[in-house]
Amino acid sequence: MKFIDREQSWLAFNQRVLELAEDENIPLFERVRYLTIFASNLDEFFMVRVGSVLGKIELGITAANSAGLTPQGSLEQISRKAGELSLRHARLFKDQLMPELRKNGIEIITWDELTDSERVHVTKLFTDRIFPVLTPLAVDPSHPFPYISGLSLNLAVIVKNPDSGAEFFARIKVPPILPRYVSTNNTGSLRFIPIEELIVIHLQELFPGMLIQDHYTFRVTRNQDIELDEEDTDDLLDTLEQELSRRRFGPPVRLEVEEGVDPKLLTRLCEELEINPSNVFSLPAPLDLTDLLRITDLDFPKLKFPPFRSKSVAALSEIDSEEPDLFFAAIRQGEILLHHPYDSFTTSVVQFLQHAAQDPQVLAIKQTLYRTSGDSPIMEALIEAAEAGKQVLAVIELRARFDEQANVRWARKLEAVGVHVVYGLMGFKTHAKLSLVIRDEATGIRRYAHVGTGNYNPKTARFYEDLGIMSSDPELTEDLTKLFNQLSGFGPQSTFSRLLVAPRTLRPGLLERIENEIKNAKNGKSSGIQFKLNSLLDEEFIEALYRASQAGVPVDLVIRGISSIKPGVPGLSENIRVRSILGRFLEHSRIYHFKNGGSDEYWIGSADLMQRNLDRRVESLVRIEKAAHKNMLQEILDISMDSKTSSWHQQDTNWKRVNEGNLSQELTDIQSEFIRRNKAERK
Repeated sequence: MKFIDREQSWLAFNQRVLELAEDENIPLFERVRYLTIFASNLDEFFMVRVGSVLGKIELGITAANSAGLTPQGSLEQISRKAGELSLRHARLFKDQLMPELRKNGIEIITWDELTDSERVHVTKLFTDRIFPVLTPLAVDPSHPFPYISGLSLNLAVIVKNPDSGAEFFARIKVPPILPRYVSTNNTGSLRFIPIEELIVIHLQELFPGMLIQDHYTFRVTRNQDIELDEEDTDDLLDTLEQELSRRRFGPPVRLEVEEGVDPKLLTRLCEELEINPSNVFSLPAPLDLTDLLRITDLDFPKLKFPPFRSKSVAALSEIDSEEPDLFFAAIRQGEILLHHPYDSFTTSVVQFLQHAAQDPQVLAIKQTLYRTSGDSPIMEALIEAAEAGKQVLAVIELRARFDEQANVRWARKLEAVGVHVVYGLMGFKTHAKLSLVIRDEATGIRRYAHVGTGNYNPKTARFYEDLGIMSSDPELTEDLTKLFNQLSGFGPQSTFSRLLVAPRTLRPGLLERIENEIKNAKNGKSSGIQFKLNSLLDEEFIEALYRASQAGVPVDLVIRGISSIKPGVPGLSENIRVRSILGRFLEHSRIYHFKNGGSDEYWIGSADLMQRNLDRRVESLVRIEKAAHKNMLQEILDISMDSKTSSWHQQDTNWKRVNEGNLSQELTDIQSEFIRRNKAERK
């Protein structure tokens, strides 16, 4: 087979995250944080991808995919690999990281380890704040098996009637509104007891007169993918709100249970939840390690990465940031390339929109929004602009997975102040990262643009690695004007100069450039392809890259997440190298570089090489024109692909971490290198 299965490739990616948690050279709190990222990633994988595989099985689909796996075969491989990784993850915390935390004075303890004074404190806390919130739900002929909400932590309790001898099952939901890890006193103790442990100790108070026979923690994951038929929808916003209310009732796709659970109880849970035993994971307690963020937020600087502060990009660093005229003048001087988080998002993109909102010379703002923060200064700027009488267009993607509810709320809020809110093209998610400002100047109307690779989210911009350009280039701003008009009105045949736009021109535009590299290689001209991506799944592109390799084109790929290509296969892909870089920041930027016979082309933007990005989304790539900016992008690519850079190397279907040099050569951590350069530029 020429392709790697998507789900197996994703699990390999999450294994790389787990390997960061296992790395003893990384500060302890950061290792614990990687544990939470692994757990959160796996939750989402089961909610979306496993739900999709189970749906195919239910529909009776037995055809194999391009990797040779039927849905049933894929599910079996997922269950086996996810089970191995989940157990490895749980044991890492229990056997290695918990003892390391204890060495540093941070303890997660059991009831038996509490002192007398601590028991008095936590008992009072239980009585005053926890007990009133708990709702024990018994199961008997008059009490049906309760609904178990997705990702909630629960206690399964077996109780016995001392008179009749009858045993009953009961469920207690651990309240998610209360802290999972409870401090054992009021004086800032670094000793914590899990809230479920407190509940267990006080079970008799919840079932007075009954005998407590046994208890175990368990957790259910439900299918939470949403599919909307837009053609049968009169109002997308209302329909999505209805679907969101139904999402939490999706069928169970995974059951996590505490190690040693009674077999009869486990059988009962599987039957009631209608879950396949292959998707049951028996793990050491505590379950759900996503709650460990409470621990990593403690003030222990020595256990975290050294503090990092982004800087203002050079073109904006020496101007009065309070003056809109000076800010826009800096952009008129020439395009500005931004590399976040090393370059500040706040003093560039956020100020761009804040100035646009406050500047009386600005007539209109047009903005795409895929994900943003709950207290977003960007959204506040759009509201301020609308209230000031400017024309504001917001293209909001309501279907941004797991941010749907937040985007619905923002859509309502923006509409209330007069923002023109639209939801893009029928049947396509709008994933492009675009901003356009129209300003009335002495020389006439001038337009300013920002095109990026990441979301307009100031919070994630602090730890997502992304690129963007700010520009007043008439050619580019005309492209954005056409694209926004297409998103808000009609114009499917729009043509663009500096943009490649999905779903119409991006796929053929990139494929044409790959074929050009093949042609150049065959004609003895300079050739080469370098991509930095989040994911590579599209089979047409993988086939094209195989052809390029066979023609002698050097193909270098840096892929953070899923990679379905097989590099280094004789006769197929000898000239393809694949690297993966994970670290302190989430590598999120996309760069496309074509050697082009010596006239190098560079593109950045929102699109990965996946069918959904290329065919079912509005995506954009912008061609980089400035020589200095091309050099900056090439430098990122060169360091990323250098054999002296710490990374994971893919060979066929396997990934190997290369993070230790020989005695004469230490390997470079690319993110630490850019932080070092950032600090050096400050001096």
